[in-house]
Amino acid sequence: MSVDWRVSLKLSLYVAAMGAMLMPQTLSAQRLSRAANAILEQAQAAEASFKGAQDPDAQAAAVASMEKLMADCGKQKGCPMERLVPMYRGMLMPAETPDALDEGDEDENPINIAGDTVPEGATADALLDDRNKRFVQMVQFNPAVQAGIRRWLTDMRPALMDSYVNYQFLRPQMAPAFQRAGLPEALLFGIMAKESNGKVHVGSRAGAVGPMQFMPATGRRFGLGNDGTGFDTRYDPKMSAEAAAAYLLERYAQLNNSIELSLAAYNGGEGRASRVYQQSGGRNFWDVSVYDQFPAETKDYVPMVIAAAWLYLHPSEYGLRFPRTWGAGRPAQIQLKRATSLNELSICMGNARGTDGYLRALRNLNPRLTPSAWLPQGGIINATSTMSTLYSRYCVNGKRAEIARQLINSDVSHALVRVGPLVADESNSAGESESTTPATVVPANPAVRAQAAPTPAKKVTKTHRVTAGDNLTAIARRYQCDTRKLIEANELDAPRYAIRPGQTLKLEGCAK
Repeated sequence: MSVDWRVSLKLSLYVAAMGAMLMPQTLSAQRLSRAANAILEQAQAAEASFKGAQDPDAQAAAVASMEKLMADCGKQKGCPMERLVPMYRGMLMPAETPDALDEGDEDENPINIAGDTVPEGATADALLDDRNKRFVQMVQFNPAVQAGIRRWLTDMRPALMDSYVNYQFLRPQMAPAFQRAGLPEALLFGIMAKESNGKVHVGSRAGAVGPMQFMPATGRRFGLGNDGTGFDTRYDPKMSAEAAAAYLLERYAQLNNSIELSLAAYNGGEGRASRVYQQSGGRNFWDVSVYDQFPAETKDYVPMVIAAAWLYLHPSEYGLRFPRTWGAGRPAQIQLKRATSLNELSICMGNARGTDGYLRALRNLNPRLTPSAWLPQGGIINATSTMSTLYSRYCVNGKRAEIARQLINSDVSHALVRVGPLVADESNSAGESESTTPATVVPANPAVRAQAAPTPAKKVTKTHRVTAGDNLTAIARRYQCDTRKLIEANELDAPRYAIRPGQTLKLEGCAK
């Protein structure tokens, strides 16, 4: 949009203040004049025009019209300035527009600069519903929790920020499960932050995987596991949140609704938690006779989860300013207009200033897909409305789309220059000085190389033995393979498609 919204915003506040001074104190009891009514109707028309405009110039014209109407309103006795200001602010600072997301705006600061301007979804007023109020009342805010808060706000602050951003993209899928169960959303955030930082594909050495880190056996009890296609639904955000809610409700029922003991069971095992609770006569987690029976990891886990949940509810009290997450709470789907990959989309979509881009969000929203796998034209992926806008603008046609495609298709081998061997001239007779033919330089560009030298017969390679440092993407590039065929031929497990040193891969669907 061509309008400088920072300057306009200052103007709007000034005009609003002037209008307030000119406004009669008894306005609410007065009937609007004909002129004031006309201004209000024109303002509503300008707002509708702005919302319906696709062209930035049309939006700019609507903003200019609104500015004039506000100036006129300030001069008109009885004009309802308080009704125009919200319209104007909504036009200047829409929830999401391509320009608001464009990294070319050097002055834009997507990080909130005051404690009272943390994202609406993370303010205490918005979050302290009955469920979260009960959470605050039920947990003990003690020195152990305070120590956890200290850690989240010092060396673990980056992890907390990442967890918040990742959760905002996952929230539409995960939060409803806890809401239906009557569980606090803050608790969901706290568990997820401590377990996985909101990274859907993370796994532990013990075998727990997914955003809520379910072990295989526990996952199966709550409906998680292989869905028959090779995908483990422990990686599915929606299903894992539903399983976590069911698990916690089961623990609440056994452990007298104790959040701390339920968290101890989540981390340290339900059998241990139930046994300790029964043997202690129902004492709480912080009783030393109970606390000392849990391993060190659980003693750390419980207060850290509560601390993360507490910070989610009370960010401004600690000077905590969560990053904005552009359009994260607005799910959408993208129908691909050409074959692509998540890696390519993350390049062409770019990133809002102060963020890490959209690769993690794309992976979290599409847990069945690997970043390098080619997705067919016409396929549908999960995204947000912001990503959809960026996709249409930058990933279908244009310079950025072509740059992204070029970068994705780049291969180190194409940069190498191969020099032909020196060959002696066998026609030399005795007594003549020996000569050699000049070295033949084969161009690095494959297309040029095909014209410069005869194409050698392709050697068919049927298998590849995996060595340390190998990964599926590098192998696919080396042998010019179709990654999907390579995965299918070797029956690799989704979603990580892991390979190990010493493993022999069948090179089906490969050109080399």
